[in-house]
Amino acid sequence: MTVTVKRDGLIELSGRCSVDDAEALQRHLLTAPDSTIEWSACEQLHAAVLQVLLVAKPRIRGEPWSSFLSAHVAPLLRRET
Repeated sequence: MTVTVKRDGLIELSGRCSVDDAEALQRHLLTAPDSTIEWSACEQLHAAVLQVLLVAKPRIRGEPWSSFLSAHVAPLLRRET
């Protein structure tokens, strides 16, 4: 599983986050909406996982491992609304 909840409530995304991870991530964010996402080890992010992140608007910590995610997706998740 590439979505892991740590003891302190931090949600870690690692490796290749697939469509199957979107539901688990959404479940975690619904039960703890103030969670922080750590994605320094994230290599790929399925569009379904990205959609969950865009809707939930959690705090994001770190830079993703993937240069594509860092350049194109991180700015979307960090913008002020």
